[in-house]
Amino acid sequence: MLTSLIGFTVVAALLTVSPGPDFAVVLRTALGSGRRAALCTALGIAGGCFVWGLAGAVGLTAMLAASQAAYDALRVAGALYLVWLGVQALRSARHRRGADAAAADEPADGGAPAVPGGPWRAFRGGLLTNVLNPKVGVVYLSLLPQFIPHGAPVVATTMLLVTVHAVLGVLWLGGVTLAVHRARGVLQRPRVRRRLDQATGGVLVALGAAVGFEVAR
Repeated sequence: MLTSLIGFTVVAALLTVSPGPDFAVVLRTALGSGRRAALCTALGIAGGCFVWGLAGAVGLTAMLAASQAAYDALRVAGALYLVWLGVQALRSARHRRGADAAAADEPADGGAPAVPGGPWRAFRGGLLTNVLNPKVGVVYLSLLPQFIPHGAPVVATTMLLVTVHAVLGVLWLGGVTLAVHRARGVLQRPRVRRRLDQATGGVLVALGAAVGFEVAR
């Protein structure tokens, strides 16, 4: 079991630091809504890992792998959600064209404005980002069994491995959040904020469009 845990931790760490929707969403949240909201988003993404891990343990991800229609339907939903997030970021960039508007949005403590709906909304955003990404389920289905020792309880071991992945994800995304927070003096400048909103919005729209195009093919 120890050997399996070490091997999986290495693989999971590589998967965690690979750029993707999770990174883009947390970065966007950290820039637009502050450190607390971004950490809640990271926790929501970790919660999505547990949803997929449990689904894999009971065979739902096997159904997704076997049914192209179910897989494509979930991918389309995920693509639309990413595009929506990207459009929101691009709209925010447009609203920040003036330095006066940006300064008005900045709270007195120098942080980012609070996200409407509070921590729960941020958590839900991260959860949806992960749950609406069927590739997570398929990766779990193909990867996790390789690290479950023969004779080990499948559900318990699966959730243990998912916990490792989730913890790594929270640490990585939390580090990204803290880095953004420390650099907020630069990142909150009107022009910088506008460019970052444009960049993250463009990335999210591009990710969603790429998934939609792949499904259409």
